[in-house]
Amino acid sequence: MKLNKLVLASALLLTSAATALASNDAKMDKFIDDLMGKMTVQEKIGQLNLPVTGEIVTGQAKSSDVASQIKAGKVGGLFNLKGVDRIRDVQRVAVEEGRLHIPLLFGMDVIHGYETVYPIPLALSCSWDMPAIQHSARVAAIEASADGICWTFSPMVDICQDARWGRIAEGSGEDPYLGSRIAEAMVKGYQGDLTRNDEILACVKHFALYGAPEAGRDYNSVDMSHWRMFNEYFPPYKAAIEAGAGSVMASFNIVDGVPATGNRWLMTEILREKWNFDGFVVTDYTGIYEMIAHGMGDLQDVGRLALQAGVDMDMVSDAFVGTLEKSLEEGLVSMSDIDTACRRILEAKYRLGLFDDPYKYCDLSRPAKQVFTPEHRADARKLATETFVLLKNQDNLLPLQAKGKIALIGPLANTRENMPGTWAVAAVSSKYSTLVEGFKAAVGNKAEILYAKGCNLMYDETDEKNATPFGRAMRDNRSDKEMLDEALAVAAQSDVIVAALGESSEMSGECSSRSDLEMPSSQRDLLKALLATGKPVILLHFSGRPVVLTWENENVKSILQVWFGGSETADAIADVVFGKVAPSGKLTTSFPQCVGQEPLHYNTFNTGRPILPEDEGFVKFKSNYLDVRNDALFPFGYGLSYTTFDYSDLTLSAAEMSVNGAIEASVTITNTGNYDADEVVQMYIRDMVGSVVRPVKELKGFQRISLKKGESKKVTFTIDAELLKFYNAKLDFVCEPGEFEVMVGPNSRDVKVKKFFLK
Repeated sequence: MKLNKLVLASALLLTSAATALASNDAKMDKFIDDLMGKMTVQEKIGQLNLPVTGEIVTGQAKSSDVASQIKAGKVGGLFNLKGVDRIRDVQRVAVEEGRLHIPLLFGMDVIHGYETVYPIPLALSCSWDMPAIQHSARVAAIEASADGICWTFSPMVDICQDARWGRIAEGSGEDPYLGSRIAEAMVKGYQGDLTRNDEILACVKHFALYGAPEAGRDYNSVDMSHWRMFNEYFPPYKAAIEAGAGSVMASFNIVDGVPATGNRWLMTEILREKWNFDGFVVTDYTGIYEMIAHGMGDLQDVGRLALQAGVDMDMVSDAFVGTLEKSLEEGLVSMSDIDTACRRILEAKYRLGLFDDPYKYCDLSRPAKQVFTPEHRADARKLATETFVLLKNQDNLLPLQAKGKIALIGPLANTRENMPGTWAVAAVSSKYSTLVEGFKAAVGNKAEILYAKGCNLMYDETDEKNATPFGRAMRDNRSDKEMLDEALAVAAQSDVIVAALGESSEMSGECSSRSDLEMPSSQRDLLKALLATGKPVILLHFSGRPVVLTWENENVKSILQVWFGGSETADAIADVVFGKVAPSGKLTTSFPQCVGQEPLHYNTFNTGRPILPEDEGFVKFKSNYLDVRNDALFPFGYGLSYTTFDYSDLTLSAAEMSVNGAIEASVTITNTGNYDADEVVQMYIRDMVGSVVRPVKELKGFQRISLKKGESKKVTFTIDAELLKFYNAKLDFVCEPGEFEVMVGPNSRDVKVKKFFLK
């Protein structure tokens, strides 16, 4: 009886919620119907226009008198204007001087935090900590909204298997399952239910396939089968849509030979009809205009293509405001096309509550109380420690004891601008610590921190191999010999050397593709000189991508991959280096042995001539290289700790499973070392026989657990038919009966294996 009452109560609640939702939708529809009935064609088209303010410029934009456009109803939103006082002034123009008083959207590239900057997204993914990642988006929304922003161009959920592509830094790595979980977490963290003034609209990007450009070169062509799209690249976009994302950004690249910005199959057939997306689509920066260079016609042609494909808002190109009225007069677009796009923009503003209160995000008292707070900084610091990946720790050089003299050497050791990483447009670097300052704060008077730069980021620009503007970004005008001599003098006084080397923040991110993933030669030479002193050397390696660390792995005893950890980087690194926190990050991208392996990913196919585990070296007439093994230097999921973990044998609750049933896979993890620490336990599955080829393994579950030294925990994963599904040759989402392998371990390489059968 009690159960029946509970079921009835639940049903009533669901019915009530559905009724309320329908009522709200009806109210919204009536409001927008009434408003659009008053709008001119020019005002409707104006809602589709998103110009940049010029405050923070991310590309090449045309200059325009934005204020006069707003008064004339020719602007639907603005982006990259910082400061709640400025945003309030602009919103006032729209709602008090505009004819119909329609509020504006204010967007910004809030990618991994606002003034409190979290680690770059690739680093965040290496935490495998979904609640913490969701909370990072929550904090970003609180700070951005306090400063007037109601819309963020995040999360970027593009899968990337090619380390040459610079924007790999902005995504969550190479795996669609993990990428999907992070996409969900980020959307929920930003948006909540959009009722509060500290929740903002998310924008999923870049739809679609932006992370798979040929040769790893940004903005380059993308070409792949639909079968691969659905299985490897689409899942995170779909997961973000299902999590309720309010907007989507079109990608720059072509899909099936048509630029995504003008691709109706993507924007309408997949996004809206197949996935039921009900938000709006915005272009990327000048995306419509760039279709001209793609060869799709003049500005009027490409504006029409974008609108009819399903794009609702034009970022910067002036294609909609500049050509749609003419296209309407000539019968090239319909009034219905324009009305549909206009309605979607107005619906977003309605759902954000801007029609009820245009100044919802313009409380001038909030920034002082909610931006860069001690609580936010402490959270960012803690999460940063979870993202660092210990790649090697021979002789247990780490953690360091705070004693003696510690030499901190390298071009990245004493810069504060470098710490936030790429796409930190709201960052205030003057507030952030350098690594030298972080180390000194950590050791106090227990040890002495000695510093020397040692070298520039790269040798002089006349060195052809390193001819790049990034080599001049943090340039010291002393000679190479002067800097090296100083570094060696400092090293001679020290007990241990910590080398802060790698990429600068500008060497990854948008339009930062690299064909050479080795450490720059100036820094490699410095590292060689430091190793030649015979002193213990620890490498703190900064980068926004997987790089080639083959030489470093062969010659350096301890390597900590620290990415770019955000505003709290310095203190977070010190926390890990001096043992306050044990490293727990796990790679979400495969680190190659050489750049020639790229694209490189763990979830590959076997081929008809696979290399077998027992094969050694090159094997003729098999799928391998003459000069390097197929596998990664550091595989997906890899990461060491200051402690050690023992994995018991894997057990399954049953050897067979029905399509309507489930089985459990269990393993017991024991902390067998001397430090309390976290471990990320990973489950992979292989479908042994399928109607299409299946990957050698796919991540299908993970759990981040905390273990005190000596403690054991049983970790259990539930496997059901939904987890085994994939898109077949007809693009049907199916699971097929047969034999499967389940694998559990600390990374994708070192796993315990059991088989089961799906009946």
